[in-house]
Amino acid sequence: MFLENTANSSEQFGSIEVICGSMFSGKTEELIRRIKRAHAAKLKVIVFKPFTDNRYDNNMIVSHNKNQLKAVVVKSSHQIKNYTKGFNVIAIDEAQFFDKGIVEVCNKLANKGFRIIIAGLDMDFKGNPFGSMPNLMAIAEYVTKLHAICCKSGNIAQYTFRKEEEKEDDDLIVIGEKEKYEALSRRVFFNTMKERTNKKTKD
Repeated sequence: MFLENTANSSEQFGSIEVICGSMFSGKTEELIRRIKRAHAAKLKVIVFKPFTDNRYDNNMIVSHNKNQLKAVVVKSSHQIKNYTKGFNVIAIDEAQFFDKGIVEVCNKLANKGFRIIIAGLDMDFKGNPFGSMPNLMAIAEYVTKLHAICCKSGNIAQYTFRKEEEKEDDDLIVIGEKEKYEALSRRVFFNTMKERTNKKTKD
């Protein structure tokens, strides 16, 4: 499905690929895999990450399997355009943390011939579409949805559950790993959210 040599095509336009899913589903691992294939195809790749993602390393994208690649850290989506000269492929990790301008940036770069590979959470901890991910999925040629394994039921998990309620529980972005989040199946997620709501009502 993903032909690394398409970026060498004489056609003007590039493409957008989105890798999405819950936490612990292997999104960054898949992003790194595609980056390595692009390198093997002799394509020049640049990798970006948002400055808010500092869980493992400030200047690397790191998968849960500890595979890692050096990345350019940017504070806004429009900064990405300043680093693209001389590259064929643009990879973006944790795209849900970027501002709304990421959609326009990716569209314009794809229209200029770049192959864009994006990885990010498609839903937040409340089970709602996360940031600009739905819009990125809409404009993409290819969308790959990955699933984790529910830590409670063993079924496929597509939801990311915040285990402990924060003082400011409405804060969408709370950086963390297994100490704060777990992947849950649909049934377990909604039952757990219902229990939390009922508890709040009683309190």
